This record gives sequence, structure tokens and C-alpha cells, in this order.
Amino acid sequence: MNQIPPQFDVIVVGSGAAGLYACLCLPEHLQVGLITKDTLKIGASDWAQGGIAAAIDPRDSPKLHFADTIKAGAGICDSTAVDFLVKNAADAIASLVKMGVAFDRKGEKLAMTLEAAHSRPRVLHAADTTGRAIVSTLTAKVLERPNIQIFSEALALSLWLDRGRTSCRGISVLYQNQIHWIGAGAVILATGGGGQVFAQTTNPPVSTGDGVALAWRAGAMLRDLEFFQFHPTALTKIGAPRFLISEAVRGEGAHLVDETGDRFAFKYHPKGELAPRDVVSRAIFTHLQKTAPDPSKVNVYLDLRPIAPDRIRYRFPNIIQVCQQFGIDVFSELIPVAPAAHYWMGGVAVDTKNLTSIDRLYAIGETASTGVHGANRLASNSLLECIVFAAQLSKVKVEAIASADLPIINYGGSWDEEFKQILMVRQELPLLVWRSAGICRTALGMNKAIDLIQSWRKEFANFETVRIILNQSGDRNLKFLAPDAEKQLRLCSETINLLDIAYLILKSAVFRTESRGGHYRTDYSQTSADWQVHTLIAGDCWRKSNLES
Repeated sequence: MNQIPPQFDVIVVGSGAAGLYACLCLPEHLQVGLITKDTLKIGASDWAQGGIAAAIDPRDSPKLHFADTIKAGAGICDSTAVDFLVKNAADAIASLVKMGVAFDRKGEKLAMTLEAAHSRPRVLHAADTTGRAIVSTLTAKVLERPNIQIFSEALALSLWLDRGRTSCRGISVLYQNQIHWIGAGAVILATGGGGQVFAQTTNPPVSTGDGVALAWRAGAMLRDLEFFQFHPTALTKIGAPRFLISEAVRGEGAHLVDETGDRFAFKYHPKGELAPRDVVSRAIFTHLQKTAPDPSKVNVYLDLRPIAPDRIRYRFPNIIQVCQQFGIDVFSELIPVAPAAHYWMGGVAVDTKNLTSIDRLYAIGETASTGVHGANRLASNSLLECIVFAAQLSKVKVEAIASADLPIINYGGSWDEEFKQILMVRQELPLLVWRSAGICRTALGMNKAIDLIQSWRKEFANFETVRIILNQSGDRNLKFLAPDAEKQLRLCSETINLLDIAYLILKSAVFRTESRGGHYRTDYSQTSADWQVHTLIAGDCWRKSNLES
């Protein structure tokens, strides 16, 4: 097994599209440590089906892509960031093609499809496993680089700051039953989103909001955490995971219907099932409330029969396979679907160079808030954001950093009682957040949830596992002798992170007294001009800010 060195030039935390592409963009003379909490190809990027958006067709333009992104973002996109995204999209696609990503083609040209809220077909795809195609290609390239060392099943616990807490010096990592403190000239957080804070989510199990939680505890500025996108069409078959049925299915002509066959979405928006995701999710939620005795236990359906069978086989082989696995024949049967938490628009506030409010600390991908997505991400802009913004790291400036010359201390503690309580909270928390901060929210429900979460956080503060993870005992490399120690510490760390981001999401959602994009409150159901601003969070302070600040 690999031994982690005491220092790197750069540490990248996360191995999705953003983290992998960042590694490849960093200058090759730098020694890079890639820390991933599971094995490679487990992040949400690998699950991405629909595609990657780019205005490269002659009938399209960056100007149109800009307009669609701004419109979907419900008034709070940063125009500078969006402009940067769409103008660099063509170069991003060219880079991926050059690396060998096998996008589908129509003759000699790259094939493109239409997705919801796009005014032109501009979504490039590799069947219905675009994320996998990109991530597998990037992974192969990373494995070829001698300057990149990969540490799998390693979990980042805390950021290491200088005495003034203004600059990042490295991180602590749980790896092979030991906590290691590692110095670095720069740390790049690319840990993905936090969908596991909700009981219903399309995100993989690793998506526990680690990067956002680590950055917040270190004092970094966060932004717009109330905006969480709920994908309208996650598979709801009993016994199946909340597998995402790609938006591209509706773009190709599938109908969204209720159990009577009614295309009900047109009652809520002129574009029906091709309206923005938040609109379609609320349409399903509202329709089920009106028509079903218990909306939480029912679903609507996707009907793929309007699409030619050969087209379904060509575009959606993975969806066909997964549905068959759970007894659904998409050629003759309807697919049961319902909304699930999918993508976090908010995150660690960064500039176009990915720099956070802490020097030497960067964030990219879903972990970051670039301002591109506003209150509601335009479909297939997320993979594009990963590539476009990660490319900026080729210009990163890295200063030398002293290594963490710390003794290794053997630790033989056992935390069985703490582990039981942590496990209980880990199971209960997503249900609480889904009920209180899901598709429709109210101050009453959210404040009750905040009170319970605060009581859990207060209880956890006395746990020895928590003090170890948060480094409240001083900077030490600890080696754990108990056989289950690493498992317990990992669960504890993820639960701490989930508790923190649940608190942050709920407090942000209570703070914003309006409805906008992915944030919908039944007690403030209208969009307010007074709230055409960002929500900024530093420590335990929430405030409004202008869009471009």
C-alpha cells in the first residue's frame, strides 16, 4: 500500500471530473497528491448521464448559451462567471476530444441533443453515460502521470491553516487506520456535492458535503447554500436506488404522465416536461398532492414509447439495462419516477481562478460556488463548469511549505457507545432534512429541524471521536489499534459533515424569505426583487451580497 508523504506541492481532494481534470491541468513539474475517499470512478460525475453543454454548432452561439444559463438561474447568476463559462466551452470540448473522450457523432460532426431550458440542441453525449466516458478517459490520463500519486479510500478530515487562519498549509487525512497531517503549497477541494443529506437523492453514497463542511469550519466564505436542485425523474421502483432517468429522455421526446396518462406538466408551465427542473419537480410534487392520498409514497411516469425504439437503444442503453434489472421494459412499460435531490448550486465561494477566501485554498466543481448556476442550474452545465474552471489551475502559484514533522502516536481507544448514537443520527438526519428542506419549505418546519440538528451537534461536541477528527487535541499523527477504529471514524466524519451542511442549508433557507429557483417556500411563495442577491455565510453570520461581489 502507498505511504502518504509528509508534503506535496498540491493536494487535490476528490476524483470526479473536476478533481481529475485539475490534476491534469496542474503543471507537470509539481508533485500532486490525489486524495479520494473511495476508489476511482465512484463520484457523481461518473453517474452523469445527459451530457455536457457547449455552443459549438454553427446555428448556436455562446450568446444564446449565456442567455439560457442566465434565464435558468432565476436572476442571480454572476454574468462575469457565465460569460467566462460559455466563451471557454468550445476549448473545453476540444480538450476532451483530444484526450480521447468518445462523444457520439452524427457523420463527421459531434452529435448534440436538446435538453430542458436550452434554446438550441447543444448537449454533447456519449450514449447515456457521458460522465462515465469523461471520467474513465481522465482517470486513464491521470494514471499515466508520474507526478501524481493517488491515495484511494483516504478521507480528508480537516484543513491545516497558518496561525493567522488566513492561509491553507495542508490537510489531515484518515488513511490505513491512521490520521496523517500533510503539508501542501495549495489544497484543491473537489469533493462533489452533498445530496446524501436528503433521504431521496440521485447522488452516490460518497456525496456527503465534505469539502463544503471542511471549508466552513476553516472559516472560508460560503454562498447560496439554500439552492438545491431536485431532479424531477428519479426511478422509484421498490428495491432500486434512486437512479436518475436522464433529462435527455424528455429532450428526445418522452412524455411525463400521471397514472391516468395525462401529460399534467403543461398545467404548470407552457413547456410541460421540458420546463426548468425546479418547475417540473414542483409540478410533480403539487400534482401528487392534489391527486394522491399520500404523495410521499406515489409517483408519476415517464413514457418512452413516443421515441423510436432504435433511437432509444442508441441513446439510452444504460437506462434500458438498469430498468430491465428491476423488471421494467422501457419499450412497452412506463417508468415510475419522482423527484430527488440532485445538484447543489451553492458551495464554497470562489473567483474565476477557483480561489476561495482563504489563501492557497481552492474549490472546483459542485463543491464550489462560481456564480454560474444561480438559483437553478441549466441542464448539462455542471460537467462543463468542471472542465472550464479546472483549466484555470494551470496558472496556479504554489509556494514552498514546510512538512508536517510530527510523531506517530498509537491510540487504542474504543467508541462503541458513541458509534451507536452517530449511526442513529446518520440514519435519521436525511429523513429530517427531506421533510423540512425538500421541494417545498416553511419556516416552521425548518426551524424545528434546526433545533434538533443543533441538539445533535451539541451532543457530538463531547464525543472523543469528534474531538479527534476536528483536531481538538493538537496536531498529531495518530495510529489506531482497534480493528473497527477507521470504520467508526469515517462514519463519524461523514456524519459531522452532514450535520454541518444540513444546518447551513436550513439556516440559509430560513434566511431567504422568498421563493427562487431551487428554493421554494410555501410561506413566501413569490420571488422578491429585494432578494436578487447572493446569500453569503462566514462562520455563523449570514448576510446578503450584490451579485458580482
